[in-house]
Amino acid sequence: MAKHTILVVEDSPTNMILMTTPLTEAGYEVITAVDGEEALEKATGEHPDLIVLDVILPKKNGFQVCRQLKTAPDTQDIKIIMLTSKTQDSDRFWGTKQGADGYMTKPFDTDEYLSAVKALL
Repeated sequence: MAKHTILVVEDSPTNMILMTTPLTEAGYEVITAVDGEEALEKATGEHPDLIVLDVILPKKNGFQVCRQLKTAPDTQDIKIIMLTSKTQDSDRFWGTKQGADGYMTKPFDTDEYLSAVKALL
């Protein structure tokens, strides 16, 4: 079975470790980006199977990145989980409206995180 590739987009080094380690340990191929523009470049260039996307990012926020990817023919099929500290119902609604396939808040439960990833792959 081919390894699934997951792009993790997070600007905090600490959160990046918390988000990538469980994925690597579960056997996924993980690539990373630290801002919205790098996320778009890597999503377009490497076409991951799934993107775990923070909302509060430098250059372009996660909502903008999600909308751009979901409206482009080349990337619209990539699954996106927004994983953010934005916990309001309006944030969840907005994320879903941009095309996110899942929405989780920080801090997150590792088992729930891995289950959400597995469900979309």
